[in-house]
Amino acid sequence: MIKIKETTENNFLIEISPNYSLRGWNRVIFLGSLAFICLSIGVFFFIMGAGLILPFAGLEVILVLTCFYISFRWSQQKEVVYISNEKIKLEKGRLIKEKTWEEYRSFVVLEVEKNQHNSDEFCFQSKGKRFYFGSFLNDEDKTILKNELKRIINQLNALSPGV
Repeated sequence: MIKIKETTENNFLIEISPNYSLRGWNRVIFLGSLAFICLSIGVFFFIMGAGLILPFAGLEVILVLTCFYISFRWSQQKEVVYISNEKIKLEKGRLIKEKTWEEYRSFVVLEVEKNQHNSDEFCFQSKGKRFYFGSFLNDEDKTILKNELKRIINQLNALSPGV
């Protein structure tokens, strides 16, 4: 998911995050109903005399909840790119920013490369170092991001220096 804002004139903010379908209370309702159904079946078989079904139903619920937790934690990642006429700043993190990189725009080159899966990879290159971003996006979002970055950079390059 890509959100692009022009905060002030010629200052752009691009928020990049993975696409995910379950948010907020929808997650709780889905996982709660899944756990309720599985444990209800386990209790039914326990009452009918098959005592080993209930512990395995509990293990199944724990396994499914763990997998969804890992997936939800992955979907919380976020990358924010600030682009102005003078600087480019890249922030990465989940609930708080964990990594920050900032450089003058005149020293930075945006590179869009193809990886082994023939998908785009975005990176800012400056002073021999590469800073990758947007790796979790699908191909459609990568195309949108590439076009928007081209538009923003062309708009900023058209400005006269010092504006």
